Amino acid sequence: METPINTEWQLWEVFAQEKTGEPHFHCGSVHAPDKEIALQNARDVYARRGSVLNLWVVPAKEITATSPSESGEFFEPANDKIYRHPQFYHIPKAVRDI
Repeated sequence: METPINTEWQLWEVFAQEKTGEPHFHCGSVHAPDKEIALQNARDVYARRGSVLNLWVVPAKEITATSPSESGEFFEPANDKIYRHPQFYHIPKAVRDI
């Protein structure tokens, strides 16, 4: 009996940056067998209109995230530290438009 060959490609999450200094944003996903092909597929799908400066591809299986069911207990400790909220800080005019 032959061993079945895995023909499914890995799922990669794609993040793009449109201008220098701006944050990357999640723009979608691609399937690829490796990181080089994932970058090429991401370029072909998400950067074909020319407005992308930089792309990141991350294996989807490597992303760790919270689940909606645990959101209350996971984020609860931050709610009792009001000094972390931005309304308690004065922002000088010189840095407001950065």
